[in-house]
Amino acid sequence: MNPSLTDTPALSRRGLLQLSLGASVFLATVGVGASLSGCSSSQPANGLLALRDSDLPFLHAVIPVMLNAAVAGETIPAAAGATLQSLDRGLAHLSPSMLKLTRQLFDVLTLGVTRGPLTGVWGAWENASVHDIQEFLSRWENSSLSLLRQGHSSLLQMVMMAWYSRPESWAHCGYPGPPAI
Repeated sequence: MNPSLTDTPALSRRGLLQLSLGASVFLATVGVGASLSGCSSSQPANGLLALRDSDLPFLHAVIPVMLNAAVAGETIPAAAGATLQSLDRGLAHLSPSMLKLTRQLFDVLTLGVTRGPLTGVWGAWENASVHDIQEFLSRWENSSLSLLRQGHSSLLQMVMMAWYSRPESWAHCGYPGPPAI
C-alpha cells in the first residue's frame, strides 16, 4: 500500500541535502555568471577601496536596519555612513579569495534574478521598506538552507564588526576604548 501524503514527512534528510546542493549550485552559477557577463564590475566605486557601485544601494538600505538596535535613532544615518566606510576598509584588507566570496554574496543579493526569490525584495533595494528588509534578514537567519544562514551570518558579522570598530560605537556598549600605551 502506498503511503498517503500526510503519512510522509514534508522533507526528508535526503531531500533537504538535495535541495541544499541544488541551491548551492544555483547560487554559485548565478555568481559566476554575473561575474563573467560583466553584470558586476570588480572595480571599486569612486572614492572607495573595495565596494562596487552595484553593492552600494543594497548596503545603504540594509546597514541602517541592522544598526537599529545598536544606535540611537537620530544618529543612524551618520552611523550607517561611517559603518559603510569601515566596511569598505575592512574588505580592502581581505585576501583575494575572501573578497571574491564576499562579492559573490553581494552579487546574489543585488542581481534582480536572485534578489526577489531569495530575499523577498522584488524591487530595487532603494525602494525596500524597513519591514521588507527585516523580513529578508529574518528569512535568511531562520532558513532551512545552511547557505542562506551562512550568508546572513556573514553579512551580520561584517556590518557589526565595521560598526563596533568605530570609537563612536564604544560608549553605547560600555567599552572605554583600548588602553593607552
